[in-house]
Amino acid sequence: MTQAISARRDGDTFQARQFWRKACLLLDPESPVLRVGFENGPKGFDDIWVEYEPSRGLQDQSGLPLIREHIQCKWHVAPNSYGHVDLADPQFINANAKSLLQRALAAQRSHAPAGQGARFRLLTNWRIDKDDQLRELVHQRSHTLRLDRLFATSTDRSAMGSVRKLWREHLGLSEDDLRILLRTLAVSEATDSLDQLRQELDLSLRVAGLRRISAHESAFVYDDVVYQWMSQGRLEFDRQSFRAACDREGLMAGAADARPRIFGVKSFEHATDRLEERCTAVLNLVPSFMDRQIRPEVDWQNTLYPELNAFLMQAAKTGERLRLILDAHLTLSFAAGSILNIKSGRIIELEQRTIGKKIWAPDDIEPDPTWPSWTFHSEALARAGDDLVVAVSLTHDTAPRVREYIRSVLPTACSLLVAAPNSGSGARSVVCGRHAFDLAETLAAKAKALRETASLGRIHLFIAAPGAFAFYLGQRQHTLGPTTIYEFDLEGTRGGSYQPALSLPLRARS
Repeated sequence: MTQAISARRDGDTFQARQFWRKACLLLDPESPVLRVGFENGPKGFDDIWVEYEPSRGLQDQSGLPLIREHIQCKWHVAPNSYGHVDLADPQFINANAKSLLQRALAAQRSHAPAGQGARFRLLTNWRIDKDDQLRELVHQRSHTLRLDRLFATSTDRSAMGSVRKLWREHLGLSEDDLRILLRTLAVSEATDSLDQLRQELDLSLRVAGLRRISAHESAFVYDDVVYQWMSQGRLEFDRQSFRAACDREGLMAGAADARPRIFGVKSFEHATDRLEERCTAVLNLVPSFMDRQIRPEVDWQNTLYPELNAFLMQAAKTGERLRLILDAHLTLSFAAGSILNIKSGRIIELEQRTIGKKIWAPDDIEPDPTWPSWTFHSEALARAGDDLVVAVSLTHDTAPRVREYIRSVLPTACSLLVAAPNSGSGARSVVCGRHAFDLAETLAAKAKALRETASLGRIHLFIAAPGAFAFYLGQRQHTLGPTTIYEFDLEGTRGGSYQPALSLPLRARS
């Protein structure tokens, strides 16, 4: 009995914290969010809904305006997985009669009959089974379904054909009507624990000017108050009514104009955490990439860097202390640092996604001598060139793959510097912003000394590190000298190795 009560409360907590992540945006006058609802809406997708301003709201996976998003939250105490068959099984959502797909169909017919303008999202901490066809269908940018893959075959005998057949017959739909429905469906995995959700929500509360709850306190008023509002029949809020409700509960902490201005850059997207919902301005470079690979018609040097430079220079005019969220490739984080370098006169705070979200800054914590420091290993390569390769191994060991790449691709490299933390590579090797800032400074000085002592030329930089470290290292690009940054082919679509990305300083175009 106790375990059942705890599980039910955890599920309520999960839903409440997801609500507050959206509702906080109502207190940001620059947010496109117009209204947020709780426990009302189409059955099966009624846990949370968000309405966006059409003229400046979100776009769906095809670039069309997304006006409303309906979210169904499913929290489970025990880990498990599911697949495409479960979406057609009422028991998967603890229902007696109708499955998730049947409820999605009813919602789509009522709110998006043409398959546009609304999205119906399942948000659960269960994982999609790694061997199930559904895993291949979920687009990692938006968590919508890849209809091109699902409808790529014309018969029911293929793997994807069997998925279509099951869903089509379960719903009694034609192929065309099934496509319309599935265009509105999204499936997201909630990867954060409840404790991590609370930590992340603390950032949203701070930005919204709401009262923050100390991390050591067990009680968290935001988990309960939304259910009190629900019992009073207050199920949806616009900007005015939400501010009034928070005021009555004593949740407002300060003036809205005291909130920090936040600027976002994204080259990939977290489907349940869109930067447009919590940033003053966002540079959206996602269309320049196909998953993690840069599109053939886009260029790091002549397309992305100038766009990034213009955006950040404009942001720098707003104050001497800026906050950036870089949901971007490490190359872009390094490039951002090279633009807002240490001579820019700006102190840069960075939202770092390592374990949960934290704000890192060069002055966030006093230095601690127990923090991990660098272990440097230099190797002379039997090459005729004069270039230096630097392999940064903060989060994982890059040296083996870098050596392999050097042998096959970099004949100009004559020296290799491997930089790893003395604690061993891992997600916790960098403690905070001050630590990342100091590590970047030490590495830049070491590389400069090697290059100057041996009269070396260009630095080829391979980084496995938090984005904040890449930014702070980029702030020292002038110290490093001519540098080329490399991106690893995570998806294996281009040989599963490294690819050269950005070279700095930019060469003048003829």
